[in-house]
Parts: sequence; structure tokens; C-alpha cells
Amino acid sequence: MITPARAGRTELADSFRHPGVAAAYVFRPPYPAEVFDLLTSLAGESGRVLDIGAGDGEIARPLAERVEHVDAVEISPAMIAAGKQRPGGDRENLRWLAQAAETMTVTGPYSLVTAGASLHWMNGQVTLRRLAQVLSPRGVLAVVDQKYHDLPWAAELTPVIGRYSRNPAYNPGFSVTDRLSEQHLLDIRGQHHTAPMVLRQSVHDYVEQFFSTASLARELMTDAEATRFADEVTAVVDGYAAADGTLLVTTVASVVWGSPSGR
Repeated sequence: MITPARAGRTELADSFRHPGVAAAYVFRPPYPAEVFDLLTSLAGESGRVLDIGAGDGEIARPLAERVEHVDAVEISPAMIAAGKQRPGGDRENLRWLAQAAETMTVTGPYSLVTAGASLHWMNGQVTLRRLAQVLSPRGVLAVVDQKYHDLPWAAELTPVIGRYSRNPAYNPGFSVTDRLSEQHLLDIRGQHHTAPMVLRQSVHDYVEQFFSTASLARELMTDAEATRFADEVTAVVDGYAAADGTLLVTTVASVVWGSPSGR
């Protein structure tokens, strides 16, 4: 447990190895079907997909229902254990590999590589070079992102997160694909933003999903801190909840795809 000092980048990345973070992943909103329609199209006829930084398989599990084969590479055994227990996690055409993307032993060729909110934790130069080796000649890397959108309580919530986040340098405007493009590591070929998806989420689930993030992992807080954080977030959103204890939330997702440079 890293307290009370703020964690560094390595410690933040290592948060995903914690069982508590893996357990909290189930409370994240799902990606919309629109994302998987696009990824299936990008995968093409061969339909062999590599998902890096797979987490609990938020992308890999639904995509395995649509394509020939998915290799899910994830450095955290806790994440893989959680993913295997979740819907679609035991499909025969889904292979889990407990490896780092930079040194993974996969050979390909893959028609599509996917990455959720994970690529920014990796060594971009090393990872993109490795992907260039395993992608088919016409294959692409697709980076998927999803965020809550236009939440009415956002202004009230921001200072609460700021008090507890272990990542004071967090920049909500940072784009990993823009950075890779600027570094001439990724040739961007296209991008797509989904229509806003509106869903109901219980106050409990909304609060718990924060603990699935690197900067707000329970394992980076004392028990008292984690309790206070949950209580403060609950206090912010309770006034917006329906009588049944649910919140109306909106999410938007984006997919940016391209080719590792120099391939």
C-alpha cells in the first residue's frame, strides 16, 4: 500500500495488478455495440485479433463473439482471473496471455490490434515496434477510449477527485494517439466517435468504478481514505439520483486507428 505520499508512474501502472482494481472493473460502463461493429469491420475477413493491455477483457470478450480468434495480452494475473469469470471469458477462441505488451511472445499475423485505456501505460516506441512485427501487411492498431460525458455533477466532483487522486499530473485533454503520431510512431488512418450512450447506473456502481482506475485504487489509499472518498462522491451524486438509487449517465467512446510507422 502506497500512503500517504503520491504514487509515481510505475506504482500507478502497477495498480492494475491489484485484485481490488480487477474486482472493480465490473462496475465500468460497457462499450457500446457501435464500437464492436467498427472493430469487427477493421478486423476484416481473417478476423485474428490481438488485444493488448486487455484488463478483464472489456474489448476482448465481446469481440471474440464476432471474430475468428482473439489473443488477450494482460500483465496482471488478477485481471486475467477476473476476466475468465466474466461473460465470454472462457470462450474457446479467446486465449489469455499473462505478459507485458513490450515483450509478448505472440507471433501473429493479426489483422487487428486493439488497445483500450492501456497504451499510455506502455513504452510507446517499444510497443509500436513490436506491433509492427505481428500485424498483417494491411492490419491496423485501433485505440479505444470511453468517457463519461456532460455529467451535471462534474464541477462538484472535480475537487473531490483532486483531493484523493494519486496522479496530480493527470491531464484530461491528453491523447495517446496524438502523442504517438507526433513522435512519428503511428500513422493515423481514421477515427470515429460514437453517439452518446445513455444508461442508468446505481450510485453504488458509479462510486465503485472509480476504484478500477490507477490513480484511485483502494490499494493506494488507507481504508479510512477509501471510505471517505466513497462517502464524498456519494454525497455529490445523491442529489441527482432517482428514487430507486440510480443515476442517468451518458458515455461517449472513440476509436482511432492507424498503422505503426516504419512497418
